[in-house]
Amino acid sequence: TSDINIKKSDIAECKQRHFKGEVDDTDNIMSTIQAVRCHEFAALERDNNNSTFRRRKAIAPLRSVLSCDRIPRPSIPPNSTSHVLIKAKYVGVQYPDALQAQGLYQVRPPLPYIPAMDVTGVVLEVASGVHQLKPGDRVMATMTSHGGTGGMSEIVLAHEDSVFKVPDSLPLSCCANIGRNYFAAYHSLKTIGGVTDGSLVLVDGASGGVGMATIELAKAMGAKVIAAVSSSEKIAYPRSVGADMVLCYGRDISSYKKFKSATKKAATELGHPEGVDLVVDMVQGDLFEAALLSVVRPLGKICLVGFTAGQKSIRPGILLVKEVAVVGSLWGRWAVQNTEKHRINVGEILNFLASGAIKPRVDRIFPLKSFDKAFELFETNQGRGNTVVCFPNENASTTRSKL
Repeated sequence: TSDINIKKSDIAECKQRHFKGEVDDTDNIMSTIQAVRCHEFAALERDNNNSTFRRRKAIAPLRSVLSCDRIPRPSIPPNSTSHVLIKAKYVGVQYPDALQAQGLYQVRPPLPYIPAMDVTGVVLEVASGVHQLKPGDRVMATMTSHGGTGGMSEIVLAHEDSVFKVPDSLPLSCCANIGRNYFAAYHSLKTIGGVTDGSLVLVDGASGGVGMATIELAKAMGAKVIAAVSSSEKIAYPRSVGADMVLCYGRDISSYKKFKSATKKAATELGHPEGVDLVVDMVQGDLFEAALLSVVRPLGKICLVGFTAGQKSIRPGILLVKEVAVVGSLWGRWAVQNTEKHRINVGEILNFLASGAIKPRVDRIFPLKSFDKAFELFETNQGRGNTVVCFPNENASTTRSKL
């Protein structure tokens, strides 16, 4: 019997559409699966010789370049000793996934590609050399190919080093953004930042997925957290996950200077008059020099995770005077080179969630038929927290948590 539950509607669709030429009879539906694919980049178009890309005059809507297709069912390679086949239940969507589909992410995958890094589901099959996992295990997987692609598929093939058991007490839906959000956050806090009990952490871009995960993890580690957002409408999000103080930095130099003063005052009130120990920076842009460099204590650190306000040059002379270390934070390379340490980190994150130190949450769930709406949230800068797409056979409808 097939590992895929085939619906009558799928067979009818196969007859009517022939699945865009990929499947031309109903028997072959048993060897295909549903997957979302990106066929073109929304912000880029091919040049005349079709070999390179150039910017479009206007960015196309993501729904015009993404589609739900039927593709061949993956299988474990005959000679593999380390692969795992997983039936997906929930797949995470975050800002980098939207950027990637626009062609504006730092890693541009070959077209067409399947988006999404984070998958949760149930193991279907394991290669002969895999001994820590077995069919039926509830797992999460991080798909690291081309900057995090391959996840939004009914069945995924993953390497065992990227697959982790999910404790029975945790809903799979709440673990479908751990890679994009919590791995990046924990790498910044623990591996780079050396955060300990009593540390003071400043998190900007704090209403986004990585920002909220950084707050949760820092609090679970015993740190105090100042969260920062660009507008007052976003204050509720970081406050809901435990930030000690939430400040607004605005969108211009004048507001950045006011934010700098407010942050110094907040740091003093929280017992750190010299400044914060660590900044986890998702924003960069003019905020970096106008405010962030001035609120870090001597020999403190700034972890660069993103640059949603654009990239600005960093003057080394200011770093010298301020005695601040600035470190780029990319967990993927480190995880590949430090497999066991990364697995320990993932175990600690899952323990925080299972123990209640971090409250498991999913902020929005979209059914597969509405996958494009999940991407549109980030396309229109409305993405907050953990957004997931639910694959068929799960009883889900579009929901939004109350924050």
